[in-house]
Amino acid sequence: MLRLAAQAAIDKGGEDLVALNVSEPLPLVDIFLLVTGNSERNVAAIADEIEDRLIESGHKRVRREGRAEARWVLLDFGDLIVHVFHQEERVYYGLERLWKDCPVVPIDVAEPATTDPS
Repeated sequence: MLRLAAQAAIDKGGEDLVALNVSEPLPLVDIFLLVTGNSERNVAAIADEIEDRLIESGHKRVRREGRAEARWVLLDFGDLIVHVFHQEERVYYGLERLWKDCPVVPIDVAEPATTDPS
């Protein structure tokens, strides 16, 4: 599920992906995936793509918050919670600082497909 969400984020221009194992302090959640978008439109597109791909693959979304404003969208898929931030919100809220004691989980995804201009 993490790999699928991360790939969807990257394919829509998501940047600075970080996955944190929060299962020790939060027994009901395993992973936080943090993603940055460069505009409200980009944040919304990233969140929508992640949500669509996870639902298409059979995962159930428990909750979604922040889509209307698209500054910080939270997607709760039970074991995985995705935080898609606008750049300014990512810095301001500093979730990496708050969860600094949680181990980082490696994310193995491909780079987004590029179009050959020739």
